[in-house]
Amino acid sequence: MLTLRSSTDADVPAITAIYGHHVTHGTGTFETTPPTQEDMAARRADVLAKGLPYLVAELDGRVVGFAYCQWFKPRPAYRFSAEDSIYLDPDAAGQRLGNKLLGELARQAEAAGVRKLIAVIGDSGNVRSIGVHRAMGFRHVGTIEACGWKFGRWLDIVLMEKSLGQGSRTPPDEERA
Repeated sequence: MLTLRSSTDADVPAITAIYGHHVTHGTGTFETTPPTQEDMAARRADVLAKGLPYLVAELDGRVVGFAYCQWFKPRPAYRFSAEDSIYLDPDAAGQRLGNKLLGELARQAEAAGVRKLIAVIGDSGNVRSIGVHRAMGFRHVGTIEACGWKFGRWLDIVLMEKSLGQGSRTPPDEERA
């Protein structure tokens, strides 16, 4: 049975292992050295301290994926835009878990006040991630060509976006009054 839930400290080893696999074998992240559990715990704590969601997908008691969002840029004007990240255990691919995680992440991000969710997808050949985002209502807004070097080749990034809630149709609550 699949459960989507907020991550806990106990999930950090599984999160670290899943992400480490993608760092070592994939182009969805441009990191080249897998972070330690301590690094991943600190990153998770930073996301949670900002009031943003950090979720896991648990299948039959085992963490098989995670998703979170982080502020897109640190400057105050960006405070309603967040970048999403989703990683799955390679054995869990093809089960639509990415769609489910991204859907729940978008719901929780909107509840946290995010108006724009942005995907910065490593590698324009990353058809699974592009497909998940497209299926969840994201639209392609650009490609930055050859901006990363990994595994002996240049890699693009694909930019996609999705408005949440009122998006840009209304000012944020703090601006009303």
